[in-house]
This record gives sequence, C-alpha cells and structure tokens, in this order.
Amino acid sequence: MKRVLIKNARIVNEGKVFDGDLLVEDGRIAKIDKHLSQVNSDTHLIDANGKYLIPGVIDDQVHFREPGLTNKATIASESRAAIAGGITSYIEQPNTRPAAVTLDILEDKYKIATQDSVANFAFNFGATNDNVDEIKKINPKLIPGVKVFMGSSTGNMLVDHENALNAIFSESPVPVITHCEDESIISFNFEQYKDRYGDNIPIEFHPDIRSREACLKSSSFAVELAKKHGTRLHIFHISTAEETELFTKEPLDKKMITAEACVHHLWFSAEDYAEKGTLIKWNPAVKEVSDRDAILKAVLDGRIDVIATDHAPHTLEEKLQPYTSAPSGGPLVQHALPAMMEFVRDEQMTIQTLVTKMCHNPATIFKVKDRGFIREGYFADLVILDPSRPWAVNKDNILYKCKWSPFEGVTFRSRVTHTLVNGNVVFDNGKINDSKKGMRLEFDR
Repeated sequence: MKRVLIKNARIVNEGKVFDGDLLVEDGRIAKIDKHLSQVNSDTHLIDANGKYLIPGVIDDQVHFREPGLTNKATIASESRAAIAGGITSYIEQPNTRPAAVTLDILEDKYKIATQDSVANFAFNFGATNDNVDEIKKINPKLIPGVKVFMGSSTGNMLVDHENALNAIFSESPVPVITHCEDESIISFNFEQYKDRYGDNIPIEFHPDIRSREACLKSSSFAVELAKKHGTRLHIFHISTAEETELFTKEPLDKKMITAEACVHHLWFSAEDYAEKGTLIKWNPAVKEVSDRDAILKAVLDGRIDVIATDHAPHTLEEKLQPYTSAPSGGPLVQHALPAMMEFVRDEQMTIQTLVTKMCHNPATIFKVKDRGFIREGYFADLVILDPSRPWAVNKDNILYKCKWSPFEGVTFRSRVTHTLVNGNVVFDNGKINDSKKGMRLEFDR
C-alpha cells in the first residue's frame, strides 16, 4: 500500500481548525505535523492547497436495499455514492428482504459488503416481537446496535408488543436504536384522510397523518423504557420541536440516551411539499419551519448528537405514485455533506460542529474502533473539502442507482475533492476507484 502525503491542509478535528500536513502509512494516519516532507518516490502526494481536511463522515443510518430490493439500490452503487459525498463508513438498517432478524441473515449481508462496498460498513440487527433470544447472542464487538421499529416503515418490521419491548430494552447487549412513531395514532389519522380523499391524499397532509403527537408519544415511551431498564438508547430522525425537549445538553460521554437529526429535517419544511410533492415524503414526516428551526437549535446546543441521512432510495416511478402507494424515503448520501456545508457557509453552524456531529459523535456513540477522528494511529478515513467550488446537482452527476435526488437543481458552494478509505484514495475529483473495498467496522466494547 502506497504512502499518502496530504500537504497544506486546514485540518478540522476535535473542535480545532489548524494548518498542517498528514502522512498515511499502511492504511493509518502515521504523522500529523507542519511541513512534512515527501518520504520517497512511492508516496502519493496530494496538495490540499488550503482546503479543509476532515475525518470521513460516519453515517449511522442508511438503507442500501440489498438483499431483496436491488431494483432500488445495491451496496455497491450506494457505497460509491457515499464516498463521493465524503461518507467513509455507514451503518445499514435491517429492513431488507429477508429482514436481518437472525444472525445468519445478518452475516449474509456482511458477506455482500465485504465483496462490494467501497466504504466501511456495519449492519444493525433487526428486532421483532419474538426474537429476543437471538438478540442476546449478539457479539457487541461486531454489531453496532439493535434496530427497533416502534412505527411501521418500509419492510413493516413493527415491534408493538409491550412485553417484547421491555425484553429488548432490558436484554440487548448493544445500543437499542429506535424509529419512534406511534402506530395507533398514525392508523387512526390515515383512515380519516383515506375516507375523505381515497388514494389521492394531498401530500401536504403527510405530517398530519404521521403527526407530531405520534412522534412524541413514541419517543417519550422509548425514553421511559430506557430509563426503566438502564438501556443505552439512540433515537433516530427527530422531526418535532417537542421531541427535542426529551434530551439533555450534558457531555456525550455521560449520556445514556442520545438522538439523531437527519439532513432532510434540517433542510426541508412543510412549505416545500408544494414543489417537491412525494419526493420529500419521509417517515417521520418533514414538518413545519418551526420544527426545522428547533431541530437545528437542538443540534447546536448539544441535545441532538448526530447528523445523518436515513438514505432510503426508491425508484422515481415508485415515488411519483399517488400518496397511498408512494413509499417514504429518499437518497441522500452523495449530497448530505455538501448540504450541511451550506449551513457552515451561511454561518448557521461552524465547521467544527459539523465535524463533531457527522464524524466524531457517531464514532463515540457506537464506540467505533479507531475511526471518526484525525489521530495518529487511527485508520486514514479522510475527506478533503473545497468550501468555494460550486456545483449544481443534476441527473448527469447523480450516482444513486435510482438516479434522482431531492436536491436536483440546487447549487452547492462546497464539494468533496478527495476521499480516502483505510488510506486508499477512492475518490479523486470525480473519479472513483472501487478496486479497493472497505472494511467491516469493529466496536470498542
């Protein structure tokens, strides 16, 4: 493996921004200093020329659709899009076909990723109403968490038996991760609108059907269960102002309950349904401007710990169906980091906060081994970001297998120029090298 020397970078790490060089040897960060010299002719030199050098993004929530849903996406296609967007590691969710609700099925997904994934990978185990005995067998060093769908979504892995939830929260040897929406409230709301509109429910009613009450009731119940059992809980995709009040501002290493915000809940609001329609139909729903603003505030003040994507591609044909048939979810991994850099450019967020929420904190929450920080001895998962190189999202540069994006037509002012995964330059100014594959994430537990 070649050495890589990155010169003249603005390094962003652990709350600081400083000028320096970085040397990669044998896939790991060997040296961080000023004025490092080229080691020998076998060293690959990258002149960052004053651009940002950040740790690779760790996306703690993606749906790459393999196995079983490969008409929408594959691990190969979406990991390529991820590294183009500066995501060097991801944690994928269990609602594939078959659902990853046994350890054997989960390991089958790892086999596919070992062969096909350009980024580093891990897979959450899926909870059901009756698989707690399988959950007890999880090796905490090899599996990031147990995903509990407390509201139904793609794949319908709903866990709604209170005895099962108590067992999962009390017995899981790894963090419990929840999708929180109360199913009874959603079902009642849906039937009201279905009776009125049939299948053509106007999309603007999506946040009324999958309502703030449904989100808050379920999230509150998850927090209650976690406190009851002393569970390490991580709640995905917070979508309401009310839910942000469930979380504390204490230091991350003292928290037993953490939370995630998604890019789409920080970017879009209910005002965008008129233009975007079902393309921005997500579960939980994109809600009001006031919710969007409250989520950003909670990210900035420490109540929300992680920014992720919930990358969940469907075909454009599927998304353009009437409301009752159009699935929820959309592709985001290629565009998440450039989108969040807009917040930096607009001075709504510092680059240090972006790196904390997208790189450091996912590594800390899941205890990802030797990743998420720019530290000597850590794996060289690195991204070079040019904050002043605009580009417009269009069909020609979208890498998702589904070939569409909710950001089409948006011009981002920042772009990823280079991505390194385990010291390999896998993305270089638009060119992807997928000959080198990512590694299975390990967890320091």
